[in-house]
Amino acid sequence: MHNFASILDYHVTQRPDAVTVVQDERQLTVRELHERVNQLAAGLSELGVGRGDIVGLLLYNRPEFLELVYAVNRIGAVFLPLNYRLSEDEWQYILDHARAKVIVTEPEFVPAMARIDPGLGHLEHRIQLDAGSTAPPWTGYEELLARHKGARVEPVDVVPGDLQRLMYTSGTTSRPKGVCITYGNVQAKNLAHIVHFGLTAADTTLVCGPLYHVGGLDMPALGVLYTGGAVVLQRRFDPEGVLRAIQDHKVTNVWLAPAMVNAVLEVPDREAYDTASVRFVLGGGEKTPEPVLRRIMTAFPNAWFADAYGLTETVSGDTFLDREHSLTKLGSVGRPVPHTRVRIVGDSGEEAPTGELGEITLRGPKVFAGYWRDERATAAALKDGWFHTGDIGHVDEDGFLYIDDRKKDMIVSGGENIATPEVERVLYEHPAVLEAAVVGLTHPRWGEVPRAFVVFRPGTTAGSEELGEFCRARLAKFKVPARFDVVDMLPRTPSGKVLKRTLRDIPVEEQA
Repeated sequence: MHNFASILDYHVTQRPDAVTVVQDERQLTVRELHERVNQLAAGLSELGVGRGDIVGLLLYNRPEFLELVYAVNRIGAVFLPLNYRLSEDEWQYILDHARAKVIVTEPEFVPAMARIDPGLGHLEHRIQLDAGSTAPPWTGYEELLARHKGARVEPVDVVPGDLQRLMYTSGTTSRPKGVCITYGNVQAKNLAHIVHFGLTAADTTLVCGPLYHVGGLDMPALGVLYTGGAVVLQRRFDPEGVLRAIQDHKVTNVWLAPAMVNAVLEVPDREAYDTASVRFVLGGGEKTPEPVLRRIMTAFPNAWFADAYGLTETVSGDTFLDREHSLTKLGSVGRPVPHTRVRIVGDSGEEAPTGELGEITLRGPKVFAGYWRDERATAAALKDGWFHTGDIGHVDEDGFLYIDDRKKDMIVSGGENIATPEVERVLYEHPAVLEAAVVGLTHPRWGEVPRAFVVFRPGTTAGSEELGEFCRARLAKFKVPARFDVVDMLPRTPSGKVLKRTLRDIPVEEQA
C-alpha cells in the first residue's frame, strides 16, 4: 500500500482532534478532514471517476484543494493542479492534452471554463466550489459531499510506479509539458524532507506560495501533513499576512520564492511581529546574496535559510544548504537529500572533475517517470537512469552544489518559470511579426521579466501596446513581455541559431 491518502486513516486513530488545516477563521481537525475526504471520494466515485482518471484543480489556496488531493488519490485517480495565472488558451491546451475527465474550480473561473468547454472533448464533469446553486453541466462541491454523509471509502491499492499527479511545467518548449509524478516519487520526497528537516507532528507549515506549484505543495507541506503536522493556508501571497500568520499560528517553517522573500523583508514595522517560532525558511530559484541572507536571519532569528535546488520533475527539494554552512558555503544550494545523487557531466556525457562546470544530472527515487504523452521529451531528459536537468553547475570538494546558469532560455519571474519559446510562439502568430526572440530583463521586484525583440514583415508594423494586447489574450499576464524592441534582424550563429546572449547584453537605453 503506497497510497498517499491512506496516511489520513492512520492519523485519525492517533490524533483525531488535532487541527491540521487552517485558513483564516476556518479550521479542520484530522477527524473533520478525514470525514470530508471520504465523502468527496464517494461523490467522485458516484460520478464515475476512478483509477487513472485525470481531475483538474483550478483553485486558489484553500482547504478544499487538500481535500481533493486526498480524495482523488483515495480512489486511484490523478490530480492535475492548474496555474490560476495562465490564460484561457493555456488552460484549454493543458486540460485537453492531459485528457482531463473532471474540472474542479471556483466562481471566478467558471466563465472562462464555459468559454473553453467546447474544446475539451474528454471533460465529463464540472464541479464548482462556493456555489449557492448550480445548473447543468455544473455540480456543487458541497452538494456532492452532502449526498455522501458518513461514507467510508477504502484507499485504492497502488504501487510506487502508479501516477499520483500530473503537473505541467514551462520546460523549454513552445508548450507546457506534463510531468508524471508517481506515488514512489512522493513517498521518497516526503521521507527525504522528514529526515533532512526532522519534521514531526509538532510542525506547522505556512503555505503562502500557490499549491499548484511544488514549492507550495511539497516544500514541505505534504511532508508535514504526512507526519501529522498542520498547514496554514494563505489564499494568495500577502507579505504582511505572512508575518501575521507566523505570529498567530506559531509557524515553524515556510517556503518563500526570491520575490516573496524580498516582499516580506520590506514590510513596514516587520520587527513588530513575533517570528521566533520559525526554525527554517526554504528558498530557491536564484542565488541569495549575503546582505539578503543576513536580513533573513535577522527577520527570523531562530531559523536558518535553507537555500535549495529542485525541480517539478523531482517533486522539489533535491539539495538544501544546512545551517552550519549557510555563510561558509555562501552561494551554494547545499548537498543532496537522502537517496538522491547529483552528478555534473560534460558535453559528451562524461562526469566532470570537481569544480568544473557541466550539466546537473540527478538520480534517485524522487525523479519523475517521464513526460505525459511525450516520448521524445522523456527520452531526451532521462538517459541511463539519470535526469538531465539542462541546468549548469559545479560541485566543490565537499560535495556542495552551485548553480551557475539556469535552463537554457528560461526566465524566472517572481518564482514562476517562463519558457521563452512559449512567448515566441505567440508573437509569431501576429500577422506583422516575421521573427521574434524573448530574453530576460532584470527587474527590481520580480527578478526578471520577459523582453521581446521583434522583426516585422516588410511593409508592416505594430506598436508595443498592440503586441502586448495580442499576447495578453493568449498568455498569462506574467509571461507578457514588459518591453518590445524592434530590430532589423536577429543576431544569429553561422548555423542560424539566435544569439540570445547577445540580445541579453543590449542595454535598454540603446533600443527605441
